[in-house]
Amino acid sequence: MSRRTLISVLSVLLVLGLLPAALTAEEVVAWEAYDRDAEYGVVSQTDIPVTMRDGIRLRADVHRPDAPGRFPVILTQTPYSKGGAGLGGANPYFVERGYVHVVVDVRGTGGSEGQWDSFGESEQGDGYELVEWAASQEWSDGNVGLWGASYLAINQLFTAALQPPSLKAIFPIVPSADTYRDIVMAGGQVNTAFIPLWLGLVTGTGVQPPTYTAQDPLGAAGAVASHAGSVPAFQGRTVIDSVTGGDNAYDGPFHRLRSPIEVIDRVEVPAFVVGGLRDIFQRGEPLVYEALARGLPHDTKLLMGNWTHGDFGDGLPTAELPVTLDSIALRWFDNYLKGDNTHINRIPAVTQWVRGAGVFAPQENWPNPAMAPERFYLRGEGGLSTEAPSTDEPADSYRMMPISGACTGSSTQWLIGVTESSPCTTDNRLNNELEVVYTTEPLEEDLRLDGPIGARMWIRTDREDAVVVVRVQNVAPDGTSTELSTGLMAASHRRLNVDRTRVVDGHMLMPYHDFTREAQMPVPAGEAIPVNVEVFPTNAVIKAGHSLRISVGPSDVPH
Repeated sequence: MSRRTLISVLSVLLVLGLLPAALTAEEVVAWEAYDRDAEYGVVSQTDIPVTMRDGIRLRADVHRPDAPGRFPVILTQTPYSKGGAGLGGANPYFVERGYVHVVVDVRGTGGSEGQWDSFGESEQGDGYELVEWAASQEWSDGNVGLWGASYLAINQLFTAALQPPSLKAIFPIVPSADTYRDIVMAGGQVNTAFIPLWLGLVTGTGVQPPTYTAQDPLGAAGAVASHAGSVPAFQGRTVIDSVTGGDNAYDGPFHRLRSPIEVIDRVEVPAFVVGGLRDIFQRGEPLVYEALARGLPHDTKLLMGNWTHGDFGDGLPTAELPVTLDSIALRWFDNYLKGDNTHINRIPAVTQWVRGAGVFAPQENWPNPAMAPERFYLRGEGGLSTEAPSTDEPADSYRMMPISGACTGSSTQWLIGVTESSPCTTDNRLNNELEVVYTTEPLEEDLRLDGPIGARMWIRTDREDAVVVVRVQNVAPDGTSTELSTGLMAASHRRLNVDRTRVVDGHMLMPYHDFTREAQMPVPAGEAIPVNVEVFPTNAVIKAGHSLRISVGPSDVPH
């Protein structure tokens, strides 16, 4: 037998969250257009020191309308350097329409003092103080909102959970819910695509000379020195500990502290969540909405586009959404910070892009209350059907291929869209040669997917552990196989937490695993074991004449 891993797929039960009918024209309801003309020019003050409770000085850039008076404030907290043109930069769109935009380098980054400890207790506490500082300034009318994407969205949730009195609304774009399960260690495996690139980005911006170096060289030197000190203390320790099987390789206090889902029940201000069906936080964004909507059902919205982490908002406006992300945020803040009635109640609770249909469609909630789960079974000779297999159908086998996943939609997703133009983004056929593939006959009617997907399989391996990757694909009549979603799971972490597993109508749709050191289980060589794989939620239509395909493999490079 080959010394490379040999895995036998004995059987798989795939449970999809389906809607009972095809998408109809009546369901595609257009939003109202909303925008205002620019009224002001922009006046900026840079590197304003803001002293925190422990004496650490953070640096803020303040961008104000070029007119006297007090204005509502939009606050953004960034680790990516507030003076840059990317995620950490100012947004003049808001300022030109009557808002002050304050952008602050989080402690240990950019021009701010201290050591970076991503979403740690000190950074979370800073958010509360920054809101109240912004509310108390002479250019502020005392009403503060939070805005930003990715890291800048996650820290909005932590700040809002501390309930600063002056905070009135938040607008998190592509936030995560659970740092361990969403991204860092999905399926119990180190995310080799994201972690080094992300930590390198923050480190690189943190050791650059601050923009105020010429005016305050001593202070700037001190800030850079403290930033450099965090590299071995946080970045280096985090990576080494994770890849060598230390405590950070398992779920526990480190990840719970940095997971917004743990504190979302404390958020009491209106929240508009934006996510992407191909985003790196594809799993977490609807969960953030779901948790927020429990406490604020009428003041929480979710918009999921066909976006990766690098192109959120692209393609807007459309016929159904004659808006941009900026104009949606403006409508949100005009309502909750300015007190204007912008008819927020007319915005659907949930609006999602429907992959395969090419439109945005509203729905009542997430998960969709109309969802009706259905089971599909992997059959012999590559078949996939709703009919259960017999006990004598043979197993399928595959060997460890270290490049499995490299030419898939998943690869584009986890490289935040940088390979968007690659044919691998929309066609998995090359990768399907490296995995075992199961496909339905061409569908006689549309099949509509909406929500989580669970895969339960029995596998056998000749090694100490196995990584199981499940891909859900839409196969067109010409053979093009477009990946809709993916899940992965390490067999040693297969112990199921039944109390936290999502079950709908008796079907397991979102298996939950503890991923602790104590919960690990041995993988007996040659023995059949059950593995439940959480496939990230999606929203799609597989049209009549197309086929549903499931492929199973041993890796998801570079993820």
